[in-house]
Parts: sequence; C-alpha cells; structure tokens
Amino acid sequence: MKSIRGKQIGQLLALATLATVAGGVQAQTAAPKEKEAMYSYVSLWAVPRAKWTEFEKPVPAEQKILDQSIADGTLVGYGDDTDLVHSADGYTHDNWWSSHSMAGVLKVLDAFEKLPSTTGGALATVTKHEDHILVSHHYNWKAGSYKDGYTHAAYYRLKQTAPEDATDALAKNAFEPLLEKLLADGTIVEYEVDEEAIHTEDPNGIWLSYAAPNAEGLDKVNKALVDFLKANALVGPAFDSMIDSTPHRDFLARSNLTYK
Repeated sequence: MKSIRGKQIGQLLALATLATVAGGVQAQTAAPKEKEAMYSYVSLWAVPRAKWTEFEKPVPAEQKILDQSIADGTLVGYGDDTDLVHSADGYTHDNWWSSHSMAGVLKVLDAFEKLPSTTGGALATVTKHEDHILVSHHYNWKAGSYKDGYTHAAYYRLKQTAPEDATDALAKNAFEPLLEKLLADGTIVEYEVDEEAIHTEDPNGIWLSYAAPNAEGLDKVNKALVDFLKANALVGPAFDSMIDSTPHRDFLARSNLTYK
C-alpha cells in the first residue's frame, strides 16, 4: 500500500509541476481552447527505391476526391510524406487525411475504394503496408497548402503507472504552450498530439508531430525546446515520471500538406 500511495503522490506532483510551468508560459501565450476530436486515417507503405518517383506522382482521381472533400468540409486536412531517415525494414512513404468525424474519414476511404482498381504500377510493387486511425484533441494549424515541408513525429509510450489523464496533461501543460508560440511566429505550420482511435498498437502509445515549412524551422524548434527546458527545469522530471522512454522513436519526413 505504501508503494502504491507513493506512486500516486508522485503522479500528482508531476501533474502539478506541469500545470505550474504552463501557467507561466500561458501568461505570455493564450491558452488553446478545448477542441473537438480530429480523426486521421494514415496509410503506411514500403516502396522499392526504384519505384519512389512513380509512387510519389499525384493520382488525379485521388487528388480530386481530396480537394472536393476539403471544399465541402468533409476533411480539414490531407497530405503525404516521404521518409528521410530509413530503417532496414521500415516504411518509406505515407499518405493521410483528417476529419472532425470518423464518418468523414471513412467517407473518403470509401470514395478511394470505389475508384477503378490498379493492378500495375508502383502500388503493385509495395512490399509492406498498414493503416492506422488516430484521434487528437490537441492540434492546430495555419490554413494553406505547403509543398516540400518537413514533418517531425515522435512516438512515446505512457508508463503503466501514469494517470488516466496523462496525455491531456502533457499536451495542455507541456506541448501546447511551446508549439502554439512556434505556430504563431510561423516556425511551424501544424502540430498535433495523437492516440489511436482503433487500437492496433499498445494503447498507451502517443504521437507528437509538427510540420515546418522549411528545414530552418526544424532547427528553430530544437532551439526553442532547449530554451524551454532550461527555463522550466522541472518539466523534464515530470515528463520522465509518466513516459517510458524505452520504445521512443523519432521520424522525419519531407511533406506536402493542405489544411482548411
């Protein structure tokens, strides 16, 4: 009982620390309002290198569906990514689209599936493929289309001892105050904190991602993060108390993004 109580006290202290730190940051940057759910359908592909150029060419019929879905409000964003840091058995490309409803995400998927099937071309050479449906309540973007930007995504796993609201606490009190400031000054054009809506991985997993319009933005984010941690020395220990760093992974991609 003593050890359990000690863990609970530690969790409460960690949350209190994050809230205290955020209070100082949010005094300078307006706190983001609670947002409705944003669902994202993400398709991951492993494409042989010889087929990369062909695979990355836009498909007119698919592009028409995406643009119409943005125009009529079904989608709030869509894009595609090309991985820049490859692993031996990892994915090379992905494409995704986002909506404020599961119905919107699936409506676009259904439209794609009704297109004439393709038995040849780069798609036929894919060696590995998987899909995910993510959900986020912590996100923001600048409307517009961005070509050849950069997306950095980080995967984290919450500890089994983390409180039930750990994702919300980390997002509201650590991630969002910093990322909202970087969004406001144009260093980044989008960010989000995602969890799986349909669990195909560890349910304690969370993804933090942001998109920069150019490579210089990545350096600015890294510097801002270092400065943030120096100015708020208690954030690191609070973060470590809730995150299992063993499965942590980073991903860097060149991205084309459109947001409404």
